Amino acid sequence: MTNSLDSFVAQRLTERRAQQLFRSHKTLAAAPGPNARVDGRELVTFSSNDYLGLATHPQVIAAQQRGAELGAGATASHLVNGHFEIHQQLQQKIAELTGREAALLFGSGYMANVGVINALVGRGDFVVQDKLNHASLIDGGRLSGAQYLRFAHNDPVALERQLQRARAQAGDSGKILLAVDGVYSMDGDTAPLAAMAALCETYDAWLMVDEAHGFGAMGSEAFPCAGSAAAAGLDQASAPIVMGTLGKAAGNAGAFVAGSRALIDYLTQFARTYIYTTGMPPAVAAGCVQALSLMQGGSLAWILQQRIEYFRSRAALLGLPLEESTSAIQPLVLGCENTVLAVAQALQKAGYLVGAIRPPTVPAGTARLRITLSAVHSEVQIDGLLTALATALEKTQVAGVSP
Repeated sequence: MTNSLDSFVAQRLTERRAQQLFRSHKTLAAAPGPNARVDGRELVTFSSNDYLGLATHPQVIAAQQRGAELGAGATASHLVNGHFEIHQQLQQKIAELTGREAALLFGSGYMANVGVINALVGRGDFVVQDKLNHASLIDGGRLSGAQYLRFAHNDPVALERQLQRARAQAGDSGKILLAVDGVYSMDGDTAPLAAMAALCETYDAWLMVDEAHGFGAMGSEAFPCAGSAAAAGLDQASAPIVMGTLGKAAGNAGAFVAGSRALIDYLTQFARTYIYTTGMPPAVAAGCVQALSLMQGGSLAWILQQRIEYFRSRAALLGLPLEESTSAIQPLVLGCENTVLAVAQALQKAGYLVGAIRPPTVPAGTARLRITLSAVHSEVQIDGLLTALATALEKTQVAGVSP
């Protein structure tokens, strides 16, 4: 049996390497801020999801250190004896920032999405999802046992067809959950949430928005860092289920779901990925509270938007074919896996770390550089990256890199 297992995994790994799809770790000496020592070399990183620079903020680090005095770990699940006062403070802060009545902490965004979907729908119900949704939403839908319907990316017409189909089959009393990313992690574009919310009202569906890449980075005048749902003008009634992560713009770890008091009470009773796992370490919760206090006024999100606009304007002058994205995620689709790897390696030699994203993370033929911006990037660093990128693309074309 062991030999059979070894043979199986060896074959699959050989295939993955031959396809230029094998992934390996990069070792960082510390969190990038955005300068980092990667595999022993100093680089400027444009591959992090630390959109506001809070992972290295001294006040956040100090808050974590103070939180660690409460204990290294939560010692049990939240419902046994692993729920601390600092957890309660964090949940209240999240509710305040998102304009919701309450919030619930989860170990990760993956656990939150899987737990929420499976707590709300099951056999005989419907889950409707965008074709480019994050894997955690997709897996949550598949695991739930509900009938799983997908629609063309960000296409309200295609969405309405699936909602009509679901409502016709579910009848008047059947449950329909529409789950979408607010900001798409590989394309950087934003879902048409206002149109989606209107369709949910028409077909009596529940809208769930994954704010992993929106929370902290965008919002409305009233809630400047609440995410894409707030930016679209949606309140608790029109976007009743909001999931956000605390390991991206908040610079820490974990995730949350925010919504009505009744929803949070329900998830506390029925979300298995919340009930049956150890609570968030108190140090992380304390760091998150401080991070959310720093992001609350929206000034960091405003600086981030300035960096995004600067990057795009300079990229346009160089004729770089970026995707249409106004978020911190700026993809450059090159198509060929070999080309993407060659350009990423050239950038690393020039002193810049950019993610080379290949299938199966993205569809075949859409391999890309995933450039992510932060409020702590300087204009000099952005200019340096763009110059290096233009040079690398030119050299790659001259060298004739191809599949």
